[in-house]
Parts: sequence; C-alpha cells; structure tokens
Amino acid sequence: MNQNLFTSFNVPVILGIPLVVLIILFPTTLIMPSNKLINNRLSSLQQWLVQLTLKQMMMVHTNKGRTWSLMLLALISFIALNNLLGLTPYAFTPTTQLSMNLGMAIPLWAATVFMGLRFKTKASLAHFLPQGTPVPLIPMLIIIETISLFIQPMALAVRLTANITAGHLLMHLLGDTALTLMSIYMSSSTITIIIIILLITLELGVALIQAYVFTLLVSLYLHDNS
Repeated sequence: MNQNLFTSFNVPVILGIPLVVLIILFPTTLIMPSNKLINNRLSSLQQWLVQLTLKQMMMVHTNKGRTWSLMLLALISFIALNNLLGLTPYAFTPTTQLSMNLGMAIPLWAATVFMGLRFKTKASLAHFLPQGTPVPLIPMLIIIETISLFIQPMALAVRLTANITAGHLLMHLLGDTALTLMSIYMSSSTITIIIIILLITLELGVALIQAYVFTLLVSLYLHDNS
C-alpha cells in the first residue's frame, strides 16, 4: 500500500534514463511569445497576468530590485505551470521533489543575501544584532539570527514540497476509496467522487497560490537586501 501510494512521486525512467530534465523543461514550451501585430485573446490574457503579477511584486522595490522582474516572472510561471501540469492524470510533478525545490530556493536566497552584503553591508549585518540588545544576550541573539537566516531557503523548499505533496496524496487516497466503494455501494462512491472533484478544484488554487507565495517570499528577501 505504501509503495503504491508514493509511486506517483518516483521520477519516470525510460531505458534507465531519468526523464526529469525533459519534464522540467516541458512547461517552458507552453509560453510562446507572439510576433503578431494584433494580439489574440490568449496573448492579451497573458500580458494582463504578467502586468498584474509584476505590479503586485515590484511596487515596493527600488530600481535596483526591479532589475529582478524578469527572473521573478519566469520563476512564478515555471512553478505554476509545473504544479498545474502535475494535476493531469498519469503526470509527474517535479515540485514534489525536495531536491528540485532546494535547487531553486538556495541560489535565489544566496543571491539576495550577497546582494545585501555588497550594497547594504551595514544594514544587512545590523539584522544580526538589533539596537539596544543587552550585552549578555548578544552571543545568543547572533546565533539565533544566523540560524534563522540559513533556515529561510529550507523553509521555502519544504513549504512548496509539503503543500503539493499533501494534495496529491489526498487525491490518491480518495481515488482508491472511490474505486473500492464502487463495488460495494454506488451512492457512497458518488459522494466520494464529488469530494474528489471539489478537491481537484481546491488543488488548482493551491498550485497557483504556492507558486505566488514562493515567488513573493523571494521578492521579500530581495526587498530586505536591495
């Protein structure tokens, strides 16, 4: 039962070759820039979403922080598309892998920290020791602030992994329950199927929200260091 439950999180392999790279790159092919003089409805919707997202994330940033606009937009699009495609039947969701999420979180977090140390050295170091701290508490407070700083990328990755994995596991369990009830009592399976449909609708929202939360937190780290 446990092996079947977690089978969907195994990386697909063909002839001993992991397909995770192709799966990760596939969502980028869904966003195609339009070279037409007259935009269609799809491209107009895409431009509206881009402008809305950038407005929400960049309004608090300085000119130096706004240079990250393209990168943050690519990040939220990449995570959202991976999450949404993972909800399709027989699909693999790369964002359920903690290693991939750490691979996104650590470089972005490190870039914001190095940026703060380079351009706002005093302000960045001041976070480790707030003004007015009693002298006996200084070593302990520095250790606590240092640990909290290095936990940030782990929190980013674990939050995304846990939320996406929990939804997939719940849908898998309810799907097995519905199949079992079909052979016992049809009305009970119908109720379970309705619950699954509602859960899928909820997971669509979770997929988009988690992409926004991940990118927003990176944006906040950037704001603190730019």
